[in-house]
Amino acid sequence: MKKIISILTAIFVLAAVLTGCGAKKSSDNKSTEGDKVIKIGATSNPHAIILEKIKPVLEKEGYKLEITVFDDYALLNPSLVNGEIDANFFQHVPYMEEYNKSKNADLVAVQKVHIEPMGIYSKTLKKVTDIKAGSEITIPADPSNGSRALKLLAKAGLITVPDKEVLKVQDITGNPKNLKITEVDAKQLPNTLQDVALSVINSNYALEAKLNPLKDSLFTESGDSPYANVIAVKKGHESDEKIKALVKAITTPEVKKFILDEFKGAVVPAF
Repeated sequence: MKKIISILTAIFVLAAVLTGCGAKKSSDNKSTEGDKVIKIGATSNPHAIILEKIKPVLEKEGYKLEITVFDDYALLNPSLVNGEIDANFFQHVPYMEEYNKSKNADLVAVQKVHIEPMGIYSKTLKKVTDIKAGSEITIPADPSNGSRALKLLAKAGLITVPDKEVLKVQDITGNPKNLKITEVDAKQLPNTLQDVALSVINSNYALEAKLNPLKDSLFTESGDSPYANVIAVKKGHESDEKIKALVKAITTPEVKKFILDEFKGAVVPAF
């Protein structure tokens, strides 16, 4: 009887060990499989277009790139913070730093990819200096791009602003034509062109509205703009193998040439 009990006990122990090993193996396989999927969020143009270009490159390295396109870029950082995606590609560092500060987040940039020069557009004017006194100008509503727009208007000679990183409309120190500066959701800026004299528009939204930043803008940022769009991740994931694979794939000479050829200078490589 003791021998039978001992044998049965040994069988149960062995079964438990095998079951545990099987579960671990299944879990490990799932983990390994997950590490080969790169979930990235982006706005459609030009970010998602550039990402589509590197899908085949990553596939050769054993990675699957899943691109989620967001119509509202304000949702991209919360999605990254919540772990719904592994990385995002839509913002420049000043925007990311402002988000981190206001939301107590810990996002970091892992790679500069391109610059989208911000431009000043109009449906009625041929030159920015033709604007009449009291006219309205629309700019992006978020702090970083709003600051960027105000600096561009200052460079164009329409207003003067203090030399600081973050600017508000109330910070304007000189406005000789008494221009009305209105903050609008960035995506809606092209729609305001029917009603205002000038609008300062991010290139991605200009492109979506069929505006050519090189041909249609009256005044644009110079090539040394610090507002390069970056791939961002949560702090601590900078050295993840799949993130390193993503960075390697998007910084090749082939991608640089694609950006130059596809966007004709409206989007400029930053690597």
